[in-house]
Amino acid sequence: MAPPVSSKVALVTGGARGIGRAIAASLSSNYAVAITYLTTGPDDLPEGMLAIRADLADPQSHKRVIDAVLAQFGRLDLIVNNAGTIAGSPVDSFDQDAFRGIFDVNVLASHGLVAAALPYLGHGASVIGISSVNAVLPPKGAALYGASKAALDLWTRAMAKELGQHGIRVNAVAPGAVNTTHAPRDAALTQAFIDMTALGQLAEPSDIADAVCFLASERARAITGEVLTVSGGYRL
Repeated sequence: MAPPVSSKVALVTGGARGIGRAIAASLSSNYAVAITYLTTGPDDLPEGMLAIRADLADPQSHKRVIDAVLAQFGRLDLIVNNAGTIAGSPVDSFDQDAFRGIFDVNVLASHGLVAAALPYLGHGASVIGISSVNAVLPPKGAALYGASKAALDLWTRAMAKELGQHGIRVNAVAPGAVNTTHAPRDAALTQAFIDMTALGQLAEPSDIADAVCFLASERARAITGEVLTVSGGYRL
């Protein structure tokens, strides 16, 4: 059954697969949910969930996405900026145009979506970004990806200060290595990551979703400007 019109509404970018799909599924018990996707649409979309095709690297898409959510549900209470680009950026093959997209999606899309949504986000609304342990643990050969996530962490703290006056909380979740069904790692690489964790296990997409649900909830009403790492104690 579709959620009632009066339900709170969440937007999860990149919500068709992987971590985004787990977040959207977890939120759907308490929110009407809209997701965005770029190329591969969601399979078996739950009844009442809205899927919006959007290239978030295009700044013109941000208002279009927010308008689509409002047209369908009439309100917006939570934005989860999950969509991201993971790409290598070796300095010996620098291509500014190719690498610009890393920041366009990982940082500027978050800013653009919040800017478009701000007139409709009321007191108690929340914005949650999906960062990465690579924001503080630089990845070899992917410096710009790590830098984009570090920028997202700083943006999170800055937006918490800027939007707090409106009663809007802004936080982020930083996963470590997470195996997903659409992009599994081989066994040797998976074990290498596991060996670098304190708990001897990787987080699952559902673990990231649980952290997002907590930060979005009233239990976290006094938490803003924070980045919650969910990594099994990766490289402590």
